[in-house]
Amino acid sequence: MRLREIDRGDGVVNRLLFGFISLVSRMRLPDAARVAFYHRDFFSTPMGAWTQAAMRGPSTWSVSERELMAALVSKWNSCAFCMGAHGAVAAKEIQRSAVDAALADFRTAPISESLKATLAFLEILALRPMELTAEDARAVLHAGVSTEALMDAIAVGALFSIVTRYADALDFAVPTANEFDRAASMLLKRGYAS
Repeated sequence: MRLREIDRGDGVVNRLLFGFISLVSRMRLPDAARVAFYHRDFFSTPMGAWTQAAMRGPSTWSVSERELMAALVSKWNSCAFCMGAHGAVAAKEIQRSAVDAALADFRTAPISESLKATLAFLEILALRPMELTAEDARAVLHAGVSTEALMDAIAVGALFSIVTRYADALDFAVPTANEFDRAASMLLKRGYAS
């Protein structure tokens, strides 16, 4: 069931707000933003706070590096919406060609060795969590990543292992590349807290 089929269940104020935002932005409000207006106390406020902390809180990782991590975790979890959305945000501060190269094969992409080592760890965490070992963590630390930075990356990986599942469960509509780019500008500026 697409979210547009349940939009009528959230009240007049939110429907008017969705319409206004869509009119001003000249695009349909992305489903991820729509979810933020449903059941605020139960879901969107705590999830928004966790996402804001993981993606915009203090970290040695830049916002764009964390967004790239989110895009890759989304790819590994087969979520086209999240991969497109977070790849577009990453591309606001990392060259689009580097983001595309990382999404194709992060091991050969023009990104730092520490980010490659961290992405290798996150790939195992996302695809084969039962195979993750202390040696995998040591490899990341050996690449020059601090324990705190690895913990920050794990937070991004855990978060997007959940987010991708609800995005797919709710059948989020996948915007065009242009719509992703426009939404990315707003997300980069506004952040995730609802």
